[in-house]
Amino acid sequence: MAQTQLKTLLLDHTAGVLTITLNRPEVRNAMSLDMVGELTDVLGGAEADASVRVVVVRGQGGHFCAGGDIGDMAQARMKMAAGDKDAMAEVNAKFGRLCLAYARSPLPIITVLEGSVMGGGFGLACVSDVTLAMNNVVFRLPETSLGVVPAQIAPFLVERIGYAEAKRLAVTGGKVEAAEALAIRLVHEVHADAESLNTAIKQVIDRMLACAPGAIATTKKLLARARLEAPQGLIDDAAQLFSQAIQSAEGQEGTAAFMQKRKPNWVPQES
Repeated sequence: MAQTQLKTLLLDHTAGVLTITLNRPEVRNAMSLDMVGELTDVLGGAEADASVRVVVVRGQGGHFCAGGDIGDMAQARMKMAAGDKDAMAEVNAKFGRLCLAYARSPLPIITVLEGSVMGGGFGLACVSDVTLAMNNVVFRLPETSLGVVPAQIAPFLVERIGYAEAKRLAVTGGKVEAAEALAIRLVHEVHADAESLNTAIKQVIDRMLACAPGAIATTKKLLARARLEAPQGLIDDAAQLFSQAIQSAEGQEGTAAFMQKRKPNWVPQES
């Protein structure tokens, strides 16, 4: 999808890194259904483009994402009143499918957080591989205090911080600021200023680019299985994956680079 066609996102593709910026600053980047669709399409395009090695997701205007768009919710209510009883569930499910797409992506994904983080934005933060934050970040999980349920965030929150912490946040209408977010590993790093944050982003990107893209994709799949399956059931499959990897072009390049004391060349450089 070309950037000129996007209504809710800004894109920058430079040197193997696709930066996706949520671009509705007037509503603190509230996640509309248009944004959900565009985020899904852009990720699909990135996964099909060998020149994209890393995806960074961030927000415009000092906030990451202030939750779902109330206009979409209002339209769903109107459809339900007109007899479409599944309208609200369909809207809600789209947020879950978005988070699942990012969770299952073979690409390494970084989220860069500041200000408000709620709803689908909270979900994206939970499913990213590395989460970096400014010290003004505030996560909110207010659903139970509003009489509703954090339906699509719940499984990804449990995966990210564990059952006990997820329960605590859910039953207290959780508000989590930067220091606590770091302590419970909602985020991996917290930075005090933009310069420090940008340095950290570059360092993480450089580390990701130093790894083989195919090996990253296979490892992410294996880790997802390892979270749910007993180790003894993975031994033979993992051995096959290792064998395939070491015989692949990446494995041969990595071994050769190590022996020759040089950096590996994983993919052709973007022009």
